[in-house]
Amino acid sequence: MIRNNEILAPAGSMESLTAAVNCGADAVYIGGKNFSARQNAVNFDTEELKEAADFCHLHDVKLYVTTNTIIHDQQAKDFEKFIISAAKAGTDAFIVQDMGAAKIIKQVIPDAMIHGSTQMSVHTKEAALFLKENGFKRVVLARELDADTIEDISSLDIETEVFVHGALCMCLSGQCYLSSLIGQRSANRGLCAQPCRLPYSSLGKEDVNALSLKDLSLLKHLIKLKMAGVTSFKIEGRMKRPEYVASAVMACVQALDGKMPDMSLLRAIFSRNGFTDGYYTGKLDNMFGVREKEDVTAAAKLLPEIRKNYSREIKLSAVHFKAVVKRDEPATLMAGASGIKAEVTGDIPEEAINKPLDGDTIARQLSKLGGTIYEFGGVAAYIDDDVMLSASSINSMRRSVIQKLDRLKIEKNTPAYEFEKLDNINENIKEELCEIRARVSDSAQIEAAKKADKIIIPMESFLDAPGINYDISKIIIEPPRFILNEPETIRLLKLCRENGAEHLLCNNIAYIRSGKALGYTLHGDFSLNVSNSYSLKFYQQQGLEDITLSFELKLGQIAALKKNIKTGLITYGNLPVMLCRSCPIRNEIGCEKCEKCVFDRMGMKNKVICHDKKYIEILNSQPLYMADRLSDINNVSFHTLYFTNESPEQVEEIIKEYINGAHSRNNITRGLYYRGVL
Repeated sequence: MIRNNEILAPAGSMESLTAAVNCGADAVYIGGKNFSARQNAVNFDTEELKEAADFCHLHDVKLYVTTNTIIHDQQAKDFEKFIISAAKAGTDAFIVQDMGAAKIIKQVIPDAMIHGSTQMSVHTKEAALFLKENGFKRVVLARELDADTIEDISSLDIETEVFVHGALCMCLSGQCYLSSLIGQRSANRGLCAQPCRLPYSSLGKEDVNALSLKDLSLLKHLIKLKMAGVTSFKIEGRMKRPEYVASAVMACVQALDGKMPDMSLLRAIFSRNGFTDGYYTGKLDNMFGVREKEDVTAAAKLLPEIRKNYSREIKLSAVHFKAVVKRDEPATLMAGASGIKAEVTGDIPEEAINKPLDGDTIARQLSKLGGTIYEFGGVAAYIDDDVMLSASSINSMRRSVIQKLDRLKIEKNTPAYEFEKLDNINENIKEELCEIRARVSDSAQIEAAKKADKIIIPMESFLDAPGINYDISKIIIEPPRFILNEPETIRLLKLCRENGAEHLLCNNIAYIRSGKALGYTLHGDFSLNVSNSYSLKFYQQQGLEDITLSFELKLGQIAALKKNIKTGLITYGNLPVMLCRSCPIRNEIGCEKCEKCVFDRMGMKNKVICHDKKYIEILNSQPLYMADRLSDINNVSFHTLYFTNESPEQVEEIIKEYINGAHSRNNITRGLYYRGVL
């Protein structure tokens, strides 16, 4: 059954894919052995991907392939080979995070369908429109959105996909760097180690999991989401077992039929102390939870029964036969189902010795359709008198015509693509380190940062401090990283522009579109996760003047990038490792007792920046420091000093160190510039 609203299921293995399809999924998303955000799932090699696509297309189900990791330049050719093999196998769409990867796909497979991954951090209309204008068919919305925002974005002429059940990350997807900075396992490269599920506490307690959210479930809201115009209801769980996938799919089917799923069963199969719909409803209390022993033991009793639900082949359509058995001619058998017809020939009938062949005998053999997707719809039999065919001969024709019918159905549902060669990027401007940028967090730091070549100022601080004496041409406006009220944010950016601001920091793709419309000079921020030459080319074509590269790159990778746009790095500061809507401090002790920090299990202190109680940023426990290593940094035009809660005196002193050079400090980190990520 194909619905107007798609139930999209995860599959980390062929068994999970079978479970999803047999339980009623309309589409399945899987990953290959590389370039997938769940590298630790079993995943699919080339042959298995073809098998998965054929199975899906036989059942009228779409197959989407996740290529939702950030790629590096040295992987471009392997990525090209992979997407070609995936397309040839029958992929219906690619799910993409990296704009460079999207650019490669569009160049190599011009008619490929591309879905913008939730890791693109799309949570506004401007961001969705930006993707639409750049050839994306669908956007997977951030999980942190409320009902009104989802409906607002779903009114646009681009498909929307919403997570409705499964694990919920603490951090906005695509903006988490905790795993990479702790253990070089990048979430943006598919290897998140989930350190957020370990103990964290604002009070330093050992038994508190302050960064672990309950699992998401919007099943009771599916009808409302359907009415809001959402295209696809997505289930999380490529690392989960087949029984979980089966249960979640069946629950979605029930919910769309207006029935309330058995939430106790879903909780027993997998949950973290229950479920939450807090972002959707706007009720952000009681969203935190961990996997408990009771959750694990309850699941074991239910698995065998659930397994029965997906182990049987589902019947999708009736097949109608026409059998022609003529003396001295090979018998023919025609079959038709769902508008597809197939025909095979069999043995030459023999003279009947005892009982001649009749229609009932043929019908009896042709109705043996166990293990297929078809129900017996009847047979029109045209048989000469006094001839016979053995049961094995009729059965052989039945198997052959069903196999042919299957192949034709798979071919009908499999997209055909034309392929082009990937062009190499030859442009390569030579960059020399020549500019210091100071990113300040409030108006008190602005005066102290006056020796920097450019000063990045929060939008609100710029508007609240008109009396500060600074060169307006040096100012770059930093808008909110999470946009809760886009019309109001655009209004304030317009006001900044009217007050003389010329430059805008684009920390989300939404600002590329709105900033361009307001006439700003655009600067890409680290949160765009630019890590390859193809992304640089894309953003240069979008009109950006320069880009801050991802701090997950090694210095050698940075030096080797081919560029037609100026680039820079963050070289000082407590790096923001998480961008969150839910506050762990408010959940644990309340805002009144807030000390603006959380401690990990080793006692390391992570600062927390609160943005007017709308969203928070969690900072790395140690500051990045490179003032004594500037000679190691090659082929960039600027470095940014990322100040958060430093005093004005500290700001002034650190800027001097980056201008004049300095000896190493204690209790600092070099980040990932020498280590890199896996």
